[in-house]
Amino acid sequence: MSLEDYERHFDSLNSDLGSGSVVSERSASGTFSGEEEKLHYIPIRILGKGAFGEATLYRRTEDNSLVVWKEVELNSLSEKTRRDVMNEISILSMLEHNNIIAYFNHFMDKNTLLIEMEYCNGGNLNDKIIQQRGKLFSEEIVIWYLYQIASAVAYIHKAGVIHRDIKTLNIFLTKTNLMKLGDYGLAKKLDSEFSMAETCVGTPYYMSPELCQGSKYNFKSDIWAMGCVLFEVLTLRKTFDATNPLNLCVKIVQGNWTMDVDTDIYASGLIKLVYECLNQDPAKRPTADEILDQPFISCCRRELEERVVMLNSAMKKSKLSTVSETPVAVVTTRSREVYYWGGGKFTPQKLDSFKAGSSAQHVCAGENHFAVVSVEKELYTWANVQGGAKMVGQLGHGDQASYRQPKRVEKLQGKAIRQVACGADFTACLTDEDQLYMFGSDYYGCIGVEGKMGMEILEPVLLEFFEERHVRQVSCGDNHVVVLTQSGGIYSWGCGEYGT
Repeated sequence: MSLEDYERHFDSLNSDLGSGSVVSERSASGTFSGEEEKLHYIPIRILGKGAFGEATLYRRTEDNSLVVWKEVELNSLSEKTRRDVMNEISILSMLEHNNIIAYFNHFMDKNTLLIEMEYCNGGNLNDKIIQQRGKLFSEEIVIWYLYQIASAVAYIHKAGVIHRDIKTLNIFLTKTNLMKLGDYGLAKKLDSEFSMAETCVGTPYYMSPELCQGSKYNFKSDIWAMGCVLFEVLTLRKTFDATNPLNLCVKIVQGNWTMDVDTDIYASGLIKLVYECLNQDPAKRPTADEILDQPFISCCRRELEERVVMLNSAMKKSKLSTVSETPVAVVTTRSREVYYWGGGKFTPQKLDSFKAGSSAQHVCAGENHFAVVSVEKELYTWANVQGGAKMVGQLGHGDQASYRQPKRVEKLQGKAIRQVACGADFTACLTDEDQLYMFGSDYYGCIGVEGKMGMEILEPVLLEFFEERHVRQVSCGDNHVVVLTQSGGIYSWGCGEYGT
């Protein structure tokens, strides 16, 4: 897209703001014409608050996908801030890349602007670093993260966009470790790679020396921020730290980072790249494309590219097709309720556990245990037994306790579960990566590990047999399992009594 195209696109978005043509059901006076396309959404939960407003998770009923609405109250914004908000929409709507948060739509509800964007269910990179609790990432993970970040930055730079706020909080992840660069409120379109910006923006921890000194800057300021992010991934510490902004700027300009990267853990080429990104002279910093050409990335780049495509295809929601009239977002309050019975309970019992972010999308029952996959693709299990009978691992919590209330299977944290199936006393679950996990009784060989792990498997185990045979669907009988693979193959195991 040329600079002229971009400016025309920006003007069209600004005209949308003035028209107020899109309303939601929250506006009592809202009316729908027969030609308007209605898109129905159910609110799930508030994800957080940003510089311009709240971010809320919604489920779109048409395709059951989860999306984020960034809600911006326009009345309270200055003219400059309004321009920043519209700038984010302009930037997002012209970018389409597997490692960038996708823009789907925007709506108006009276004086509230709603920006519909892609949802990442794994938090952000800052969360991921904190969750390490001081345990360093493996070099393989670091390269995987670096490749995805550099791919996103290379793409936006080719589009003439400088992000200006790259930081761990703005790098989002899915449960499968797919990364998405987001938050373009401060992004700026430059007409060439030699253009220089002057506004001092960004987050202090990731500001380049030229920003701290009030000098002109360009795309290489993003590379500095990338260096800070990579340093943080390698050390689990901020690159520069101080008690106040002035001291922080002094340390940045002096290149006085908090610590050195551990040379016993990481390869010299990776460490050298970090310090090249943190070079005080912008001209000596590599471009994002040059980062992708580093030997430790280029040697496995095709494999990394294929992995990104595969993970993205499992959760990608297509951009909305163009319609003759602006689509209308209809917010509904329809909810999914979970009921269960049996084990002495002769009437359905409603479970209040499944609401908001834990709302159910798939349920299954075994002989005396239950399993639910939530809309955020997390697995919950519980039991309904008499006299406190012990489980045999079919709940997947690592013990034999008979939990009476739904409990999330923590051992599957970081895995996006799309389907669950229950046998009499075992459980199978399938991830977005087409991986199959099993747990529970292996008395009849249902776990599929050839009895090598004992009679009771208390925690989920990955079936290595299917690592190269991607699973499309799994189904369980009382004592047997059947799997359909993506290639159309059918596999079964367990007890063959009665010809099953």
